[in-house]
Order: sequence, then C-alpha cells, then structure tokens
Amino acid sequence: MNLLINCCFFSVFNVYGCFYNFENKLWISWGKYLLSESDGSNFVVFDGVQKSYDGEVLVVKDLNLNISKGEFVTMLGPSGSGKTTCLMMLAGFETATHGEIRLDGKPINNIPPHKRGIGMVFQNYALFPHMSVGENLSFPLEVRGLDKSQRELKVKNALDMVQMGEFIGRRPAQLSGGQQQRIALARSLVFEPELVLMDEPLGALDKQLREHMQYEIKHIHERLGVTVVYVTHDQSEALTMSDRVAVFEDGRIQQLATPADLYERPENAFVAQFIGENNRLKALITDVQNDLVTTKTADGTQFIAKRVNCGDVGSYTTLSIRPERVTVGVEGENTTKAKVLELIYLGDHIRCRMSVEKDNEFIVKVPNSSNHTHMEVGEETIVSWTSDDCRALDSGTL
Repeated sequence: MNLLINCCFFSVFNVYGCFYNFENKLWISWGKYLLSESDGSNFVVFDGVQKSYDGEVLVVKDLNLNISKGEFVTMLGPSGSGKTTCLMMLAGFETATHGEIRLDGKPINNIPPHKRGIGMVFQNYALFPHMSVGENLSFPLEVRGLDKSQRELKVKNALDMVQMGEFIGRRPAQLSGGQQQRIALARSLVFEPELVLMDEPLGALDKQLREHMQYEIKHIHERLGVTVVYVTHDQSEALTMSDRVAVFEDGRIQQLATPADLYERPENAFVAQFIGENNRLKALITDVQNDLVTTKTADGTQFIAKRVNCGDVGSYTTLSIRPERVTVGVEGENTTKAKVLELIYLGDHIRCRMSVEKDNEFIVKVPNSSNHTHMEVGEETIVSWTSDDCRALDSGTL
C-alpha cells in the first residue's frame, strides 16, 4: 500500500515538473542489482563511451575511465562539458550512444536504473515532503522487503552517521538546507550500496555550510569505504574531497589525476587555468634542452620553463605560473618588470594585480608580512619565479 501511495505521489509531482528527480532517487532505491566479481581496480569502467542527443553532436567523446572500488572520483568541469551526462549514463537515466559501461565487471548499458543498486544524492535533496525523516530513510528498505526491526536499526545507524538521530520524527520542511542535505546523504547510504553518485549536492548551501559538508562527506566516505562518483563545477570542492579528479572540457577528460598533481602539474593550459588561479604568458620557443625550454615574449624578455606539453623551437607556447609562486621585488631565474594596478587585502595574503609583459591581469599572492605591506598602486617593481614553477603548455600562435 505504501508503495502504491508513493507511486501516486510521483504522478502528482510529475504534473508540476518534479517527477525527474524524485523518480531518479526512488528508481535507484527500489532495486538491488547482483554484481559479479571483478578486479577492484576496475569497479566502474567507461570503455569508449560516446553520447549524442541529436545523432550529430557528441556531448561525450570517447570516454575511457576506470574507477577503483572505494575510490572518491570527482568529475569536474564547466557547464556543458559533459560531466553530468556521464553521471546520468552511469546511473541509467541516459543511454550511451556508443561504447560500454561496466559495474563490477558486468555490462550495465541495458540494465534499468532501479536494478543497478546505486545510491544517488541530488542538489535539491529530493526528499518526500509528506514523510518524516525516519520514513524517508525507511522507504528504500521497505521496498527491499526488510522487516521492521531491520529497518529501524539501519535507519538509526544512518542517522547517527550524519548526526541527525534526534530529527527522526521531523518533516523535511522543518529542517534547514544543511540538515536536509544530511538526510539525503543518509538515505542514499541506508541500504548500503557499493556505489554512490552525487550530482552537485552542495550547490544550494551557503559557503560556510558547504565547506563543512565537504569534510563531512569526505569523512563518511573514509569510514565506509564506499565508491563515490561526484559531479561539481567547484574547483576547491573537488580538490578538498577527491582521491582523483577528472577535468572535463568539450566532452573529453583533459586530465585525470590526484588533486595535488592537477594543481602542481597541469598537462595543458585549460587545466592550469581551470584549477585555481593561474598566470599565462604567450612566448616563442627559442631553445630546447632536455626538459627545459627557453622562450621569448613579444617584449623580448627571456623566460626558462619546464617543457610539459609544447612544440619545438620556432613554435609558440603558453607559460603557466601560479600566483603564489611569484616573488615581488627580488631578482631570480626568471625576472621581469611589473607595475602594481590593484591591491586587495585578504587577511593572510594580499592579492596584487599587476601589469607584466603587457598583460594587465597578472596576479601575485603576496604574504601579509611587514616586508610587503608597503606596496602601493602605481608602484613599479620587478617580479620573478623559478623554471620549476613555470610550465610551457600547449602549442599555438602568438
């Protein structure tokens, strides 16, 4: 009877355009897909996956991705980059145009969403407003046929895990946004899935609560060892929570690496620019020596950089330098003139916008110390950085 009532409830919400998210959540909760044994390093596999909605334009292009059991992998990228489409194909709400998706060694392209045994958390929580917190968590267990005592124990454990046990009798409308997100997270985990998908679950929260929930989700993942595939466009969120991050652009993974590798060792200019702040200077390659290149800008200034992903002598490249790796007022391996255009006080550091090599958006993060607080707008100085902190990325024209 409860199942029939909730199906009718879905139909009512479908009239108002809310059926999609509610349906997604419950379809995932209804089934328990029996998985075959496989190598834990290939728990989730995208093998040559493509997706097109119109038969012409590919929104996902030849995706090859392996996710290990227990790993936290974030799909990060701007709007329209293909990350959410990949998540929806894994969940079963979109069908791959080409290629195969495997879960624990078994192809799932033709397996309906409700038989994949996957937990999912949405940005808008998708909680049943007519149910209490306890009933929201009990529902996916009830449709699986667990008896009352088993349901009560699992619900209690899930609520304790997110520190929401005292709210078991409340309705979602009586909870704050952060509390509702905790309940949505608990509901996705209450039936103990091996895989949980999260589609920008913290997007509706304020900055402080968002940061707090990042650590909460990270700690829960570490305790449970569940595999998590997370989608976001927030770079700091991805760096904070993930074991590995897949940076998407134009339907492709531009780089798949640990947070530290993405930030410290970007493989192309897009990744360098998308992950954190980054300074870019166009330059001509004039010499190549092993893993170092010598370059010259349009102003004739010479810079030495690590050769990462660039052409040979005579081609142009983009030099990438992180703002915190730039030193002000001191000569170094790479030195150039600069003019202070703007100073923004940010507590532990001063964000300084400078004009360097005709680039008026060169950013330097200056430590807030007595040595630097005397800088003024309009001041002319020098900036420097080492070749280890400068990467030559991409080939192109000036």
